[in-house]
Amino acid sequence: MSGLKLSHLPLPVLSRLIVSQLSLLALLVSSSVFADSAKQKSGVFVPGSSFQMGCSFQDDDCESDEGKPGGVSVFVPAFYIDTHEVMVSEYQACLDAGKCKRPKDHDRNQYCNLGANGRDNHPINCVDWSQAQAFCQWRGQRLPYEAEWEKAARASSLTRYPWGDAVSCKQAILDDGKTMGSVAGEPDGCGEDRTWPIGSRPANAFGLFDMHGNVGEWTMNWYAKDGIAQYVQGNLADQKRTPRKVVRGGSWDETALNLRSSFRNIKAPISGAGIYGSIGFRCANN
Repeated sequence: MSGLKLSHLPLPVLSRLIVSQLSLLALLVSSSVFADSAKQKSGVFVPGSSFQMGCSFQDDDCESDEGKPGGVSVFVPAFYIDTHEVMVSEYQACLDAGKCKRPKDHDRNQYCNLGANGRDNHPINCVDWSQAQAFCQWRGQRLPYEAEWEKAARASSLTRYPWGDAVSCKQAILDDGKTMGSVAGEPDGCGEDRTWPIGSRPANAFGLFDMHGNVGEWTMNWYAKDGIAQYVQGNLADQKRTPRKVVRGGSWDETALNLRSSFRNIKAPISGAGIYGSIGFRCANN
């Protein structure tokens, strides 16, 4: 129809052409809406608002980089965050697609979940920071910023943990120093001396599983001792390079102190000769 003027077309032909174009437009809009909907359903939506970040009320175990008792008000724009830590099977799909690099696996160390029998639904661990970020980018996401992570983990709570001021194996997978399981004399991992399948404990008030325990989780941010003070000023995404990245949430082989909502663990982004068996991740997006 190149060179034809619409005004020269018979009315029935013109009508059919307009209907066809409108149908195509509707299809494109519908596809876009579906894609956005699918993206939204990949995680929990956390509305933009301020929250109290840092040292919880009446927490005598806070370290100096956790800020003052009672926390400080930090505004976090709306974001989405995955309901669970990335599983071995999910990371394997990225490997199969040729988009992720293979981390240290079970053949390298017994605590690494990749390649271990029966652990496809356990969180992927033993991953370096760049491997975690590459996976999230493959899914059109990213690692959460530290302030996003704490807001999601607190789920509007002001206590040391989202359920109160104490934690046990009833709420999270950790080393509580007393719970025993299949490994004699070993309280790590609530007696199993390893991670557990994702979602083995109840979700928090936002519907997020394993924000505390199981594996610690990489965040986007480089560690800065005054990081929380920067977040107060609205600088949530500060990426001034430092030697270490921030890891949050505590893990299966860490004690209750490291599972506190405000605890800021720090690790070199590259494990080198070390084994990051305590570290995994989840993804987020705006």
